[in-house]
Amino acid sequence: MSNLALILGVSASGVTNHTVLVTGLAGLLAGALSMGAGEYVSVSSQRELLEASAPSPNVGSALTQLDVDANELELVYRARGMSAEEASAHAAGVLGSADAGADRHQAVGADPGGHEAIGTGLGAAVSSFLFFATGALIPVLPYLFGLTGTTAVITAAALVGIALLATGVVVGLLSGAPPLRRALRQLMIGYGAAAVTYLLGLLVGGGLG
Repeated sequence: MSNLALILGVSASGVTNHTVLVTGLAGLLAGALSMGAGEYVSVSSQRELLEASAPSPNVGSALTQLDVDANELELVYRARGMSAEEASAHAAGVLGSADAGADRHQAVGADPGGHEAIGTGLGAAVSSFLFFATGALIPVLPYLFGLTGTTAVITAAALVGIALLATGVVVGLLSGAPPLRRALRQLMIGYGAAAVTYLLGLLVGGGLG
């Protein structure tokens, strides 16, 4: 969608077919690289935050390494406002479950795949680059095959329109919304953006002329 708007805007200004082609390829590469870099930074930062906030594997075993017994823990809990019976039961329960707690924390901390649900920065960058590049190539195809002028513009707009309708239908089916409505919304947004840049290209081309 963005590359179609770029190509139509440049084409409307009256430049040569070669200039439009170079602009489209430059827009494809710039957009794909920026999307890939953004995804890499985003996912890598998210993984780093999750890893930094994960509990230490030594948290659960810390209590067992302290030189404390049930009586001392009971005094601590009584000082916090518990009754003698509650403090005694709580202290016994904490000491009794300390080993199990240590095992749970170690399991979480030692799991190298604990954050695999969000993927890796490199994987997100590559997939984002490829998806953007694939979509941005569509409006460039007519110019790659030698079409020029109005024929190239109409063909590029038609190809992107088909792609927008298809993605709208898929999104509608996956989200449970009416596919036709989603498809038409995609088409209207895409063509709206392209029309604005095309008009701006005409204004710029007329001013330069």
